[in-house]
Amino acid sequence: MLNNVSPYLIPAGELEDETVVNRSRFICAIKHCPDQLAVKQFIEQVKQQYPDASHHCYAFVWARPEDSQAYGFSDDGEPSGTAGRPMLAVLQGNLIGEICAIVIRYFGGVKLGTGGLQRAYGNSVRQALLKLPTQLKTPIEQLQLTCDYQQVKDIEHCLSQFDGEIIAQQFSTQVQLIVQLPISNISKFCQRIIEITAGRVSPRRLND
Repeated sequence: MLNNVSPYLIPAGELEDETVVNRSRFICAIKHCPDQLAVKQFIEQVKQQYPDASHHCYAFVWARPEDSQAYGFSDDGEPSGTAGRPMLAVLQGNLIGEICAIVIRYFGGVKLGTGGLQRAYGNSVRQALLKLPTQLKTPIEQLQLTCDYQQVKDIEHCLSQFDGEIIAQQFSTQVQLIVQLPISNISKFCQRIIEITAGRVSPRRLND
């Protein structure tokens, strides 16, 4: 079962790194891509930046690193299985999510063979990842609460205990709050809110 709760690494910046194998240039470009649209835009950007390259091979995981529904790859004209798949294997092996790696190849005149291509493309990504700054992403979720005015302070205090924050509020006869906090803390937060309000406030997920 996919774990949607625990933190995971994502790129904290973008970079390009070049390696040379038997006169062929392999330029690996990496960027944070949190959805499919960002992946598509990045691929198009790199193709426009290097329009004369022999190949623009890529691999991506636009969600959690272990999400089998959120990855893809392309050999872009290289022999099947020699570029995109070994690139993806390196990404997944490093457990970095929301990432796209594109390897731009300028053919140097010497054929590398199937094994040589697999090693070259995989190593291009591997070397770039060694230089890539990363940061930890903690999955969060938003909740909605409706409470009395005198309960707001208690809710704010409870939020601070569970690393949460208020992101929107609306005042009428009661107060409506939109809060967000780490998914891993939601169950305990909801339980605590019900306790301190004697069941008068019951947080609910926005997508319920």
